[in-house]
Amino acid sequence: MDLRQFRYFQAVAEEMSFSNAGRRLRIAQPALSRAVAELEDEIGVSLFDRSRRQITLTPAGETLLRECGVLFERFDESIRRVREAARGDAGELKLGYIGPPTEDFLGELLREFRSAHPGVNLFLEERTPERVWEMVAKGRLSLGFTRPVRPHDELSPRSLLLREERLCLAVPSGDALAVRRSLSWKSLSELPLILLARREGAGSHDTILAACHEAGVTPEIIRTPSLMGTILKYVEGGAGYGIVPECAQLESRAVSLVPLTPRKTIPLVLVWSDDARNPAADAFRAMVETWRSQGRFR
Repeated sequence: MDLRQFRYFQAVAEEMSFSNAGRRLRIAQPALSRAVAELEDEIGVSLFDRSRRQITLTPAGETLLRECGVLFERFDESIRRVREAARGDAGELKLGYIGPPTEDFLGELLREFRSAHPGVNLFLEERTPERVWEMVAKGRLSLGFTRPVRPHDELSPRSLLLREERLCLAVPSGDALAVRRSLSWKSLSELPLILLARREGAGSHDTILAACHEAGVTPEIIRTPSLMGTILKYVEGGAGYGIVPECAQLESRAVSLVPLTPRKTIPLVLVWSDDARNPAADAFRAMVETWRSQGRFR
C-alpha cells in the first residue's frame, strides 16, 4: 500500500470513470484498474460498486475519498516543512551567549534572523563563557557567543572570531583613578583586584595574569566571582578594582573603565560543532559571517 494507489483511487472516485481517470493520470486503464483492485484487497473492503454500467462509490469508498483529501493535504504540508527545514527556514535553534559582550548587537541580530527565518523556533541560554563552550561541544546548544577557553581534548567546537575587546580597569566613578585616560599594568601592583573566576573564563583570566607577569606585577586578587556583573557590583561597593573588557561599560554607570597599557585584548567568538547537522544553525552562522564581513561587530 502506497501513496500512488491512493492517488489512483482519488482520481477514479473524482472522475467516476476508470478511462477518464487513466487519461488524467496518463496511465493505461488496465494498470489503473489493477492498482485500485490491489488497494481494495489490502484494505479488505470494496471501494466501488461495479454492478452497474456507471461505477459508484460504496460507503467505504466515500469515506476514503474524504480521508484522501486530508491525507494529501497533510502529506504536502509535511513535504513543505521538510524543505523549509533543509533551507534553515524551520526547525529549532538553541543559542548560548554571554551577557555583557553581546549587549550591543544580539537583539538586532535576532530580529534580523527571525525576519528572514520566521519558522525557526529560537531558544536562548545566557551562560558563563566556559559553560557556553561546553554546552555547544556536547550538543546541548546549536551555537554560542563566548570567549575562548583553555583547550580540552573532549571539547573541540569550531570558532569564528568576531572582534577583540580591550581590557580595562573598572573603578568607581568617583575614584581618583576614574579621570585617568589610561593606566599601566605596572600601576596595578598595589591595588586589590577582582577577576572573573578562571573556571568560568580561563582565556580572559590567563590573559590578565600574563599581562601582569610581563609588567613584573604580582596581582593582589581578593575576589574571583563567576559573573562580570558581580565584579562591577564589588567595584561599585568599593571592595576593590576589577579588570574587565571594554564591553562592561554598558553594565553600570556607577563604574568607569580606564584602558590598560600596553593594550591587551580578549576575543569574542561564535562557536559551533561540526558534529551537529542543523540547517537553522547553518543559516544563523551564515548571517553572523555576513555581519562580520560588514564590520557590524566592531
